[in-house]
Amino acid sequence: MEYINFLNCKFYFEIFTTLINYPTLLVLITFVWIIIFLFISNHGSKTTKPSKLPPGPSPYSIIGNILNLGLYRNPLHSLTLLSKTYGPIITLKIGSITTIVISSPQIAKEALCTKDKVFCNRVIPDTMRALEHDKASIAWMPASSSKWRSFRRACATRVFSPQQLDSTRFHRQRKVQDLLDYVNECCKKDSDKCQSHHNKHIKEIICGIVEEMARPNVSDIFPFLRVFDIQGARASMTNHYAKLFAFFDGVIEGRMLLRTSDSSKKFNDVLDSLIDLIEEGSSQLSRHDIIHLFGDMFIGGLDTTSTILEWAMAELLHNPTKLVRVREELQHKLVNFGQIVEESHASSKFPYLCAVLKETLRLHPPAPFLLPHKSNDDIELAGFMIPKGAQVGVNVWSIGRDSSIWTNPDLFEPERFLECDIDFKGKGGFELIPFGAGRRICPGLPLASRFMHFILASLLHHFDWKLPDDDLNQQDMNMDHKFEFTLCKAQSLRVIPIKV
Repeated sequence: MEYINFLNCKFYFEIFTTLINYPTLLVLITFVWIIIFLFISNHGSKTTKPSKLPPGPSPYSIIGNILNLGLYRNPLHSLTLLSKTYGPIITLKIGSITTIVISSPQIAKEALCTKDKVFCNRVIPDTMRALEHDKASIAWMPASSSKWRSFRRACATRVFSPQQLDSTRFHRQRKVQDLLDYVNECCKKDSDKCQSHHNKHIKEIICGIVEEMARPNVSDIFPFLRVFDIQGARASMTNHYAKLFAFFDGVIEGRMLLRTSDSSKKFNDVLDSLIDLIEEGSSQLSRHDIIHLFGDMFIGGLDTTSTILEWAMAELLHNPTKLVRVREELQHKLVNFGQIVEESHASSKFPYLCAVLKETLRLHPPAPFLLPHKSNDDIELAGFMIPKGAQVGVNVWSIGRDSSIWTNPDLFEPERFLECDIDFKGKGGFELIPFGAGRRICPGLPLASRFMHFILASLLHHFDWKLPDDDLNQQDMNMDHKFEFTLCKAQSLRVIPIKV
């Protein structure tokens, strides 16, 4: 459930472009506010500003280093080039916000683990303040709060514990079978345009939220402008959240009524487990909190999971020898398992499949920057001083393509992970941390690890895949990416399934 708001591929030119569409008076007021704010900040904070910041390009007045991010078509490439020029930790001014960008696994470990007590809080995007979601969100609330610890405990014991995941395995297997049935129907139709309309309403709401998250917001660059909500981003997000939370509230109400009318009716799923937690009375979490928790899980899990699987399938089709090898592994190992893919097999019995997903996440992390951390105090990091209040981002995309860390970093070579013990939690090094690290590591990692492997193994075992006839060949596939809420393919993958 990782995304970042302060470095966006739409480029920050769009922020200022949007101002043109508003009345001239509002534009004038905005820039007067900016000038006043900059005057006050420049004359009021010089004596307390720590020295020896990490190096970086000189900022322009008002806009800071926004132009440095827009010099190239892709800001990920821009930041990677900046890190090669200034080093693995750099300072940028994004509007009025001091931003520290880390592109080194060693420095990332120092910030996220060794000194995570200082860097454990968040810089909160203005849209996350809609309906006060930031105050009831495991992703955004302060990690020092008792409420946050209650959320983490609930996730660790009631949602993502090995026992809970084992007990709810049937539900996920049933949903994967639904997916396989759907793909099988697409085979019969011999079409790559087969679409599902299941739960269309909730998908539209979440898509609206994701699109709003991806939009650059002037309030995040100049926080003193939040009161105006100039782009209407917070108002739009309030509307989306209201619909989403009303949906979850209805689901919870329906389950609670069912439990009241028939006390023996238990589904033994996550919803039942969290309702049990609410009714125990000893927990700090309320029904309101659980609604927001479901919001985090759906928003953080749906788009990222689909993006990872699309990239994995694209890379395998782009590298047909790798596709043959992973399918041969599945066919060989499944002889011993009755030809059925089980969730318990997928992440432990298929080493090459696991290597494929690790390599996919190295090249295409769904969130190329971890959620923005915030420095709670002035602190030294990698020999530099990080000022209190600075936002700190880890560029996992750049780390994954660093030639000093990886051999042939731009090539898809799952074999590299067959020879090392690197995992997603930082074991073996911080070269692969697409889910974050430290106390802010994604709480859904245990489920994501199981489910990604299970879905990919099922799709590859039951179906062969080919590109549409109008594509030239595998090597000519468009493998460019675009940076929105997640790092998705610039051109959506279109494939034709073939039943085996």
